[in-house]
Amino acid sequence: MPSIKFETGHQDTVHDVAMDYYGKRIATASSDNSVKIIGVGNNTHQHLATLSGHQGPVWEVTWAHPKFGSLLASCSYDGRVIIWKEGNIGDWTADHVFEEHKSSVNSIAWAPHELGLCLACGSSDGNISVVTARADGGWDTSKIDQAHPVGVTSVSWAPSTAPGALVGLGLLDPVQKLCSGGCDNTVKVWKLYNGVWKMDCFPALQMHTDWVRDVAWAPNLGLPKSTIASASEDGKVIIWTVAKEGDQWEGRVLNDFKSPVWSVDWSLTGNILAVADGNNNVTLWEEAADGVWKQVKAIEP
Repeated sequence: MPSIKFETGHQDTVHDVAMDYYGKRIATASSDNSVKIIGVGNNTHQHLATLSGHQGPVWEVTWAHPKFGSLLASCSYDGRVIIWKEGNIGDWTADHVFEEHKSSVNSIAWAPHELGLCLACGSSDGNISVVTARADGGWDTSKIDQAHPVGVTSVSWAPSTAPGALVGLGLLDPVQKLCSGGCDNTVKVWKLYNGVWKMDCFPALQMHTDWVRDVAWAPNLGLPKSTIASASEDGKVIIWTVAKEGDQWEGRVLNDFKSPVWSVDWSLTGNILAVADGNNNVTLWEEAADGVWKQVKAIEP
């Protein structure tokens, strides 16, 4: 697909961009306190909607799986998380507003759709909240108090199937885990035990020397290990792996980018990692047979 460059219509910095499941619409989050929906295709774009409801910069947006309808979540410096719902085409309303957090909500992530309509939210107040939709239209909230006491910067869900599980069979006993990064320079792994979230890695994963800005748990598609990528203001991306439940996570530096690394994201197959750094570079990395990660492409701006 050829690249398309267009004006979003925002009046301030754009912090996040998310494409929907079908690749037909883009949602953007901005410091102008708004979210915009833009239709894309055939080298064209069309502004579809502006969503206003936040009272501070909007940091992230993320689409829910389409099995739940046309839903979009956004989080903001104002401490709110808003679930937006599209009724008629182009007619968006704030379906739910969560105000569980006392300060900026920096990161949100929908769980794998097999786990239901479930959203994890990480905040500068140090807590992670997990909101889950009920059949009656309400929402239940569980919390990880003081997950990173000086602030949570990022959250990411594990795949719903355990490493090495046959696709399909793993859904009989789905995995409910997530990872988080924080201002304490650490990455932590959490697991839901009997309705309570507990830390699932001891000690916390600590190889970074500055704030962890992003974490991304890789899809496994039956692979025999779990993999997490973490990006930090120390300029490094670290690949964390563990072979089986109960083993210790091992970290390996993918690269030192010599500038803050803001974002990491996996391909759908989990074998290619995209990295965005402070030099305005986006690069793609792949693990070679000898376990060494190599850059395979640089994305032209």
